[in-house]
Amino acid sequence: MSIAKKVAHKAETVKGGAKKAVGRATGDRALEAEGRTDQVKGDTKQAGAKIKDAFKH
Repeated sequence: MSIAKKVAHKAETVKGGAKKAVGRATGDRALEAEGRTDQVKGDTKQAGAKIKDAFKH
């Protein structure tokens, strides 16, 4: 997995966490849910990348 993809997956996780925090702080449940979804997507992609890397070595 390329470094750029790893960074992009991490960025998606961080972006999701920020959205979730802003949604929670403002009481915007839709934004909080969207942030949670983005965060889970990023975490899932990171886990997939780790599994791919484990099988390459």
